[in-house]
Amino acid sequence: MQLFFNVILPIMCVFASGFVLQRIRVLDIRTMSAVSLYILSPALVFISLYDAEFEFSYVIIVIFMFALFFFMVFLNKMLAKILKWPANLESAAILSTGFLNSGNYGLPVVLYSIGPVALPYAVFIMVIQGLQNNFFGVYYASRSKSGFKRSIITVMKMPTTYAMILAFLFQFSDVSIPESVHSTLSMVGDAAIPVMMILLGMQLGSMTGLNLNWQVIVSSVTLKMLIAPVFAFLFVLLFEVDPLLGSILIIISAMPPAATTTMYAIEFDTEPELVSSITFISTMVSIVTITILLNLV
Repeated sequence: MQLFFNVILPIMCVFASGFVLQRIRVLDIRTMSAVSLYILSPALVFISLYDAEFEFSYVIIVIFMFALFFFMVFLNKMLAKILKWPANLESAAILSTGFLNSGNYGLPVVLYSIGPVALPYAVFIMVIQGLQNNFFGVYYASRSKSGFKRSIITVMKMPTTYAMILAFLFQFSDVSIPESVHSTLSMVGDAAIPVMMILLGMQLGSMTGLNLNWQVIVSSVTLKMLIAPVFAFLFVLLFEVDPLLGSILIIISAMPPAATTTMYAIEFDTEPELVSSITFISTMVSIVTITILLNLV
């Protein structure tokens, strides 16, 4: 219970503040999201990756993130065939299980449960997940001829993509940025995590309806909350991953769906209420599952 009170409860209180604020006074989430997307997150990504010491662990992260994603896609396609889901339901299930909330939720959980030493890994995971969200998320939400082209354009519009590239360029060129620039970016980046947490609460608070298709909901929540962490545990054992990185991968794998998938579902009319329902229910269930997982890890 100590981990619940020290890690999960404080995070949930921040989520709840955004949720309550959005319910009491409806705000334009897009404006706040734009501040996070175009200013705070790029600063966090750049400064975290700039300060990091790159080694093989980052390659392991890339392999794991894509392995987990395609494993979830495979399982959903199997379920769609067995349960005879139409294409829209299959896409909704993939959106709800293939893309995890490694930013708004995963970053604070990893930071508060493991410590600052885990932050560079967690930020890199957030960047990779962001690329996956904006490429495969758009593709599976649209399922049209323009899906692939739209995915590429979306990825290239991501500020964090360029923040990552710049950080790598500075790393491999051994060029240092001035201390004044470093301290300014650090100050701005430090604001990213609390703002992302509040944003998640606001996004959940802005939901207007639920689609309780329990067959899809139960299967998606089971895949996301139970099967994904088991896959991560087996991956860590199989590849003999460093204990610190292994703990991060297992924790991150248990995160509920990314909030961006709901936006894609709305934009492309891919069962948006169902995707929103799975996101909301998974987030509520995660209070229990992640508390248990943190005690095990």
